[in-house]
Amino acid sequence: MKKKNVFIALFVILSIVFSGCGNVTEDDNATKGSSDNTKSKGKIILATTTSTQDSGLLDVLLPEFTKQTGWEVDSIAVGTGEALKMGETGEADVLLVHAKSKEDAFIEAGYGLKRYDVMYNDFLIIGPKNSIKKNEDVKQTFKSIYDNQYTFVSRGDESGTHTKELDIWKSIGVTPTDNPNYVSAGQGMGATILMADEKNAYTLSDRATWLTTKEKTTLDIICEKDSQLLNYYGVIAVNPKLNSKINEEGAQAFVDWILSDETQKLIGDFGVEEYGESLFIPNATANE
Repeated sequence: MKKKNVFIALFVILSIVFSGCGNVTEDDNATKGSSDNTKSKGKIILATTTSTQDSGLLDVLLPEFTKQTGWEVDSIAVGTGEALKMGETGEADVLLVHAKSKEDAFIEAGYGLKRYDVMYNDFLIIGPKNSIKKNEDVKQTFKSIYDNQYTFVSRGDESGTHTKELDIWKSIGVTPTDNPNYVSAGQGMGATILMADEKNAYTLSDRATWLTTKEKTTLDIICEKDSQLLNYYGVIAVNPKLNSKINEEGAQAFVDWILSDETQKLIGDFGVEEYGESLFIPNATANE
């Protein structure tokens, strides 16, 4: 009888031990990916541009967002045009893009809730050294490229950069494809820069991607600091009425987080230590 009681007691003790182990595992899963015990809330899909990825900004921002809010992020880096299309079809929850005219049209059509300014940098014309004298006149630079039929590599992907490029050609009244040496890459910014280098050609680039890619090329900045080259980024939560699967709560959490003072400082500090300058200038105060 005593032996039977011993077995029963041992069984009870083992049950308590294993039950405790199970609870620890459950708690660990609830706080996975967070060092401040923020519970995991689920996942959002962010459609953004290749410049935010190629520059390394997403590698800094997204882990912090998850750590502080509990929302994990699947990011898809494409051209702004493609990112907006993903929003239109409800394939993304939130967008971080840089083609303001297209973004405004996206909102007006009811695909997004509201556009907020997040940050900006600028575009540059880069190309072979000593071909066109470095200057601050984007229209004259594009005119020189066109008149001399220099090779120009376009993103050709409906991205924010491609949109800006087409706007500049339009402002000087020319059709770029009339230049027989106009090349459409259909690639992201980093790949387009490398293609331009291979062809000893010119291209339009955002400054952030240029700074992170320039050491791989023999190209140089040809034109910068023209006001027409400013490059604004906006964040938009996709309209949850488009698709029942859209994560409205997670998308709004991302919008609120990226506009916060803490995150704006994080954006402003990005690149300073490595490149001696900020790759993106925080701009959420423009929403006030």
